[in-house]
Amino acid sequence: MSSEAGHRIQPLWRRPRVARLLVVALLAEIGFAVLNISTMPVYLREDRGFGEGIIALVVTTFLLSEALFKGSMGHLADRHGRRRLMVLGTALTAFTPLLTMAVPGHWGVGETLSLMALRVVDGLGAAMLWPAAFALMNDTVADGERQEAMSLLNMCYLVGIALALPIGGLVNDTLGPWFAEWGGARVPSLLLASLLFAGVSVSAFRFVPSGRELRRSRSELHGPADGEDLRTLLLSARRIPSYLLLGFVTFVGVGFPMVPIKLFAKDQFQMSETQFGVLVLPGAILMAALSVPMAKYGERIGRVRAVHLGMFLCTVGLAVISSGAFVPALRTAWVFGLGGIPLGIGFLLTIPAWYASVSELDPKTRAANIGAVMTAQGLGAIVGAPLGGLVYQHRYWFADLYRSVLAAGGVDRWVHPEALRLLTEGFGRYTLFLGCLAFVLTGWLLGLRILRPTHGPDSHGSAPARGDNAG
Repeated sequence: MSSEAGHRIQPLWRRPRVARLLVVALLAEIGFAVLNISTMPVYLREDRGFGEGIIALVVTTFLLSEALFKGSMGHLADRHGRRRLMVLGTALTAFTPLLTMAVPGHWGVGETLSLMALRVVDGLGAAMLWPAAFALMNDTVADGERQEAMSLLNMCYLVGIALALPIGGLVNDTLGPWFAEWGGARVPSLLLASLLFAGVSVSAFRFVPSGRELRRSRSELHGPADGEDLRTLLLSARRIPSYLLLGFVTFVGVGFPMVPIKLFAKDQFQMSETQFGVLVLPGAILMAALSVPMAKYGERIGRVRAVHLGMFLCTVGLAVISSGAFVPALRTAWVFGLGGIPLGIGFLLTIPAWYASVSELDPKTRAANIGAVMTAQGLGAIVGAPLGGLVYQHRYWFADLYRSVLAAGGVDRWVHPEALRLLTEGFGRYTLFLGCLAFVLTGWLLGLRILRPTHGPDSHGSAPARGDNAG
């Protein structure tokens, strides 16, 4: 057997270049998840005393910065090298957790503005990293392996979140009391995030290929000339408007629980940070183990069908979780975890097929196209995150509204007042997931409308959305 044949048989994750990129992506996702999902919302509420509305504003600043810069950073990665962007982006974010701790708590509005400015830098770092990493992975593998490659990056995302939540919570619960009088009990996880980003920057510089030969290949393909950066990015947006619309609407729903999810677990289930991480860990690890098999199943049924089925399963999972809004008996951590099963499987089906389709639109502007789609998704999350934060901050208003609806129906006549209070307070908290469900359901319906599978010999490939310019 030839060495070339042996290379084809070798699993993707065992190939040195792929494996190194996966390790870098995993460490990066742990860092971003520790900073933005595990730590920042709890740190801002518990240690700095902000309300959920301001917390959502600060986190949304990160999302806005990431969304605005992703397209242009993707294009810079196309022109100047993937590794360079990955190294610089994570080097920037290595300093922001340290500067976050240094912001004085008595600055008033200045404190909020300073924290927002630091999240702008975080967003720039993320925008430099992810389009470059996704494009480099696509450059590294063959055409028929891209969906599996996307599933491996997706697995790093899941494992990163799975590890970040318990690690960040455990670090805070264990070391937090020592820092309670110096910056707050969540300072340890901020230090952890800084160390992780520094490690990612060094690892990317040492182990990620420079891509000089790939840039030579792109020049042979007659890539865009200097000065056409904005034109190329706008061209990506014009070519795939349906993809951008679908990504925007769906990620409004994704953004809804992004900020208050850990606060919800604490308020509804009385969970500590570590307990919430332990709740999430098994399911996320299982999802990671299923990532590649589900991606291969998606390849068999076709990318468009995989997106349709995956988004449907996400809708089912969110419906199970949201059922707790109306049925108090379903307001348990077990039901929450049960709804996460179809939600996770749907995610595994959708994301690899989604990015694989986008990556194949034009090899010359692969990173720019991925960056444009990520920008649309980021803008959706930017809309969803503050909406979710405001909904959760005003959960008692929604509880009162629900109480008024029940009273208008005469329910208060045969329900004990204390039981009615518990019923409506729980509804207020679960409006977070009702909003998420509404937008993801809308995204699924849009996907059925604008993404149609092909029926020719390339039926397992990506079909252009209706109304898009397929070339």
